[in-house]
Order: sequence, then C-alpha cells, then structure tokens
Amino acid sequence: MATKKKSSKKTTARSKTTSPQRILEMVWDFTKPLMVEAAIRNRVFDVLSDSPKNLEQIADATGASERGLRALLGALVGIGLLGRKGARYQLSPDVAAFLVTTKPSFMGGLFLHGSSRLIPNWLHLAEIVHTGKPASRANDSDEGSKFFAEFVEDIFNMSYRSAQVAAAAIVKKAKQPVSVLDIAAGSGVWGIAMAEESSHVRVTAVDWAGVIPVTKRVAAKHGVADRFSYVAGDILEVDLGHDHQVATLGHILHSEGAERSRKLLERVFAALASGSSIVIAEFTPDEDRRGPATPLIFGVNMLVNTDHGDVFTFNEIKSWLKAAGYRKVRKLKAAGPSPLILADKP
Repeated sequence: MATKKKSSKKTTARSKTTSPQRILEMVWDFTKPLMVEAAIRNRVFDVLSDSPKNLEQIADATGASERGLRALLGALVGIGLLGRKGARYQLSPDVAAFLVTTKPSFMGGLFLHGSSRLIPNWLHLAEIVHTGKPASRANDSDEGSKFFAEFVEDIFNMSYRSAQVAAAAIVKKAKQPVSVLDIAAGSGVWGIAMAEESSHVRVTAVDWAGVIPVTKRVAAKHGVADRFSYVAGDILEVDLGHDHQVATLGHILHSEGAERSRKLLERVFAALASGSSIVIAEFTPDEDRRGPATPLIFGVNMLVNTDHGDVFTFNEIKSWLKAAGYRKVRKLKAAGPSPLILADKP
C-alpha cells in the first residue's frame, strides 16, 4: 500500500508541473498562414506601410469590411505581426520589410498559394502517412509543370539573396565568357543573379516546357533576357550541353528524391568543364535530423506532394557529389534556413 501511495504522489506532482498550453496552442497554428494570406490579398500590409491607421481608414483604403478587418487585425496583433497604439495599427519591423507587396524584398509569395495549393493536400496527411502515397505529384511533368508555372515567380525573392551570394562567390571576377547551366530554372532566379553579377555570363535555363515562359518573362523583367537560352524537357533526359563553367540546382533535389538526385548530379558533372563549380540550394536538416524544424517539416511537405521527395543532410548530399566525381565539397553561408552547398569538378 505504501508503494502505491508514493506513485500516486509522483503522478500528482508531475501533473502540476506539466502544462498542456503548448499542445493546445498548436491546434490553431494552421490559421497563421491563412491570416497572412488574407492580409496580403486585402492589401492590409500595403496600406499600413506608409503610416499607422485606424480600422476605418484601413477599411476605406482596402475596401474590406470593418467586421472582417476588426477580427483579422486583432488576431495579427495577437501573434505579433501588427502593433497597435490606441486605435491605430502599425506594422512590425519584419512585416514592413518582407510582407509589403510593393517592396523588392517581399517574401509573401508562398502564402498566396496556401489556401489553394498547400493546405488542401496537407488535409490528407493521415492517409498519406498510412499509404506512403502523395496527394499530388509536383515532380510529374504534367501536374508539376502547371503547379510550378503558377507560383515560381511568387517565390523569386525567397531565393534571390542566396543566389546573389552564390553569384558573388563564383562569377564576380569573371573576365571571359562564363556558361551557367541553370537546372530546373523555374523563375530563373539563380541564373538571373549570375547574369546580373557579370556581363560575361550566359545562362542555359532547363525546365519543363510549361515553365519556360515564366523564366523568359522574369529574365526580361530583370533586363538579362538577351543572355538566356532555353532547353525544355525532363532534366534527366534533355541534352544539357557541355563545358559549362557553373551549374545551379536551386531547391530541386528535395523533389527528385535520392535516386534521381544522384543521377542528376552525375549528368550535370558530365556537362561541366574541368575546373567548374556546382551550386546547390536545399533545406538541410542537421546530421542527426533533430532540427531545425523548417527542413524537417518541409520533408513532410515532400511526402505530401511527391512520389520520392525528401530532405537530405549536408553529408548525404556530399556523399553523392563525391561519388559523382566532384571535389572540395563545402558550405557557403547565405540568407535562408540552410547554407548553400558548393563543389568543384577537377
């Protein structure tokens, strides 16, 4: 009897020190990106970018209802995206920098696809975990081409700063023509940054035929279209050319999966000239896969949206690069959740 009473006391003590608060708050985590999307689409952040405003002024400027705005603004204050002094709402510093659509630093593009693309697929997560089969196939040429054509331009700024760091490290001092092979080019952000860094750069952008028009449009917008050429088709099947001095793989390995990624790195190696470099951008978790949270959550996103996609550690990618013949595999610190990975062809 004495042993049972001691156990009961331990249980009572444990229940007093353990709180369900963190778990209960997680119930509403799904609402945050939806509220950001609603704010972007109703121009809330844009109209607050020049000065703080009250509810009536925001409603007048956006055309949104006061009832809807009152609820949304209150919640945005609650999660720290907006501040409020008296009746006037104002942007937090990070929102002012990255969620105002008129600024070059705008990072909110991915939110605009949350309600239509991301969340609907994630609603099937329990079944996907059970079967191992995705809700959609973003790496399928038909389904994926439409998917990426719709949103790659919106996420241009998410990679632009990292692409500029890579360009400065590789082509800044170029004094002769540099051929850049931009694999799965999407918006063309990696090749565009290279072309902007040096007038000697010429870019070969490779992607599905349905995505290439977007690449062309964005390259023209940045004034470098005359230095781009295009190859349409599957990156594991099309002719990648030869003797390129630089290859960029910006956030593509995760959707390809391990087997296709290894084959792709081998194909790119064959297309590069001796003494050339490859730049890889990925969401890389720590080697023991205990964090950071963002890459690991993105791994679940690959489960939801691809047949074989996943996230890979630096050492996993390093082993593939070395097996393909690359040398001097290293990290390059850049903006974003993970460093860039660079390697050279001897």
